Amino acid sequence: MIKWTAEILQFGINGEKSGWTYIPIPAEFIEEIKPGMKKSFRVKGHLDHLPIKSLAILPIGGGDFILPLNSDLRKALKKRKGYTVAVEIEEDPDEVKISGDLMECMEEEPTAKERFQSMPKSYQNYYSKWVESCKTPQTKALRIARVISSLNRGLSFAEMLREKKDI
Repeated sequence: MIKWTAEILQFGINGEKSGWTYIPIPAEFIEEIKPGMKKSFRVKGHLDHLPIKSLAILPIGGGDFILPLNSDLRKALKKRKGYTVAVEIEEDPDEVKISGDLMECMEEEPTAKERFQSMPKSYQNYYSKWVESCKTPQTKALRIARVISSLNRGLSFAEMLREKKDI
């Protein structure tokens, strides 16, 4: 387990990462957690006293990585760019579970299922986490329908989200 205090930063204009809020993870910490790793992997631990698990850290070059902080994490921490946070992380070997409800619904949609299963595991996780993050069964059902429709039409996750923003 690696422990340190980090400043929360935010990218300016930086391609697809423009505007992202994140915690930088220096190369020497990555070497302690997972020596020689140059690709994204998942971590667990704590940010301040907030438990985290199965969060992806992303390489940014030179051996350094970042831990992106989405709005839900920032709200739970009650922190934003410029604040400091106590970080305690280690590799999370647990595999992310794909939504059972999503997979069950795809059984009747062979085109969507085939496209979904041909995607890298990380892409499958985007869809699954989005479906499972719903607060009501109605919203979950709408999201499952939207995922299946989008997969049937060959849309990526990002294209699906941009297509309609009401869910």
